[in-house]
Amino acid sequence: MNITGYGIHGNTLINVLGVVFEHLKTDDDGDLYLTRYAQKFRKHLSIENWFEKRWFNNYKIPLKGTGSVYKVPTKEVDGISLDFVVKNCRVGEDVPLDTHTLEEFCNAEFNSPWEEFSLVEEMREGKYGPKHKKIKTQLPMAIYVPPEKMQLWQSGRSRSKINKIRMRHPGIDLDILKQYKLVYRWIEGYNLPEIFEFIAVDTDERKHHLVTLDQMVVSDMSKKGYLVADTKPDHIIISTDEAEHIMKLGSCAGSGTSKEQITYLYHLIEMDKYSIIDYELLLRTPDHEQEVKDSRRHSYLDNQINRYTPTPVPSHLSSVKILGVPYIFGHAESTGGNLWVVGNNAHLFDYFLPERWRKTHTLRLPGSREIYYTITKDNVRLAWETSCVGEMPRKADADYDPLIKKYGINSPFEEFAIAHDLTSRNILCAYVRAIYMTGSCKIEKSRDVRRYESHKNILNPDGSPVLMKNRNYITIRGYYNGPDYWVARQTGQLYERVDLADALTKGLIDAGQCQALVERKKNKLKKAGYEGSLLKPQDLLMSIDQDGNIVNDSDNTPVVVICNFQYIWYISESVHNNQIAVFGI
Repeated sequence: MNITGYGIHGNTLINVLGVVFEHLKTDDDGDLYLTRYAQKFRKHLSIENWFEKRWFNNYKIPLKGTGSVYKVPTKEVDGISLDFVVKNCRVGEDVPLDTHTLEEFCNAEFNSPWEEFSLVEEMREGKYGPKHKKIKTQLPMAIYVPPEKMQLWQSGRSRSKINKIRMRHPGIDLDILKQYKLVYRWIEGYNLPEIFEFIAVDTDERKHHLVTLDQMVVSDMSKKGYLVADTKPDHIIISTDEAEHIMKLGSCAGSGTSKEQITYLYHLIEMDKYSIIDYELLLRTPDHEQEVKDSRRHSYLDNQINRYTPTPVPSHLSSVKILGVPYIFGHAESTGGNLWVVGNNAHLFDYFLPERWRKTHTLRLPGSREIYYTITKDNVRLAWETSCVGEMPRKADADYDPLIKKYGINSPFEEFAIAHDLTSRNILCAYVRAIYMTGSCKIEKSRDVRRYESHKNILNPDGSPVLMKNRNYITIRGYYNGPDYWVARQTGQLYERVDLADALTKGLIDAGQCQALVERKKNKLKKAGYEGSLLKPQDLLMSIDQDGNIVNDSDNTPVVVICNFQYIWYISESVHNNQIAVFGI
């Protein structure tokens, strides 16, 4: 269904981190994401009815706090005006916490808009903790992403944080220059400090009660599995009806009036008759987080085992086959990028959204290539690297080789096709999981355009080319610590991953064994029709078991898997004009 005359048109249902949104393009070429709570207020949420510049500037009411948070009434639609809370998402900014809070939450980061809505919806459902206890919140209504990108000085975001992200995640940081407007339904009521304006107590007693009531709410949230890094009494809301009852108690004559008011206020908190606002630093408690991670990880491993078993594909995703490899394709809404997840199992898509792995702690793996290891927010171990497609080493470079000039560096789709084919031939490879294309433009120009030419007719379901010159691509692999079927059954320690170069340095193998293992793998590639002579020790992985022994196959030979497919080329039997045909050329 299309809507005209209200500043929005076109719609697609998408599911991001468990929350279903209706995605609409606005007339200003922005993006509007409506939750289920917003469906009957779609006209009110039209940009022209609340964010039109003159209206917004004239009617917005700044709310107390450190962020840009406003109460905004909408224009009347069908005779009704609604009040919304509109705030800028501060993802990527430094968290301004006091010293005590910093000690407890030293790694606190602002949630992305998708994570914030997901956590709020999860907390509203209240499945964790005591069933009788409920945490009330504002209704999460919409996320609006204006089309413009801010300059760095306008964003208020930390340059050091941005530089750190750039170093860890080359090419995928420009999304932090977008604005994300989070829209919540306004709750009519009073916060705790406002309530105490109607209670006649001195400053010390007021402070004591505010701290005690705040701790009661913190305890309630903890029992339900949540905490907020900057909890404060200002974020606890008492409904207007209840607040007016407290005021009426205060108007009664008698010396015990304030005591009755405070007793009633404690009763309201004990009976869960309050709401929590402000969720940008909302997170799960450690126990709840571990339980969710364990559950998500087990589901992930089960789905990976069945990654080629087709599942129903939701409308915002598509099945596509590229160079013989099946993928679930969709957009990464948080960055404007694209994502291809290997297999036919749509349940795996969310695990590889950039917000699940790009901000988690990374460790550069040994070797000359920039490969990074991370444990995602779902407790999934991944290795990722930026594709070098389009690059061409110069003769003075250490990794220059005439074969690279002859064949070029494989595209990420060729890398995955090669790994897919080799695996089918029983040549062990690290598991290829997903390809992520950044939404931001890459700065460097491509010196070798052959892959872009050869891939130009390979299109996504939306008609866009899979390989674009002005984008960076991240290849994501499983962090190999054993076969999928084995890892899924393990509850204890997994195998340790080590490449042959590192194994040689650690004395696990000697130089002769190292060379023999490399040559053995090269010979297998040659027999399978591949040019793999550039394979190096750091491109091959072994596993070490819990006792520190190398994991061997049935022939008592170390199990070795290939983890680098940039410089492996499939050579066809046909030769035309002395040009050997390879993937993509």
